[in-house]
Amino acid sequence: MDATATPIDPEMKRRRRMSLLARASTAELDATWAALAVPSDVTDLRGPETGLVMLTGRIGGDGGRFNLGEATVSRSTVRLPSGEVGFGQMLGSDRLMARRAAILDAAAETAEGAPIVARLCDEIETRLDRERQTSDAETAATRVDFFTLVRGED
Repeated sequence: MDATATPIDPEMKRRRRMSLLARASTAELDATWAALAVPSDVTDLRGPETGLVMLTGRIGGDGGRFNLGEATVSRSTVRLPSGEVGFGQMLGSDRLMARRAAILDAAAETAEGAPIVARLCDEIETRLDRERQTSDAETAATRVDFFTLVRGED
């Protein structure tokens, strides 16, 4: 690391990881699950459980808040036998996926699991970027440019 590089805040690193794990597909989690030696005696500290959260919005992005509706969310908190605690949450009612995300979050705190989970997070981020670029291209294809025609009445 050079002198000008800022150290990565562990809290921000974990927020990024948890955010990406929440957006992981079943196939992505399953592939990493198979590559990671997950101990069988993981302790469930909370859940896995499913509940509702209220989504709020703002008029015009900066106006008054309003309740948009509810979304189903699953969450889980686990402890590995070595003591690492992991948290997982995701939209939907798939509690197993939330538990797997929590276990992977905890595994990322171990020396053995950190590179495997980091690789998964990079793959998820790449997929999300690709999906965003595809969506942007589809949106750009429907863009209509309007112009004002000025009549010649001086």
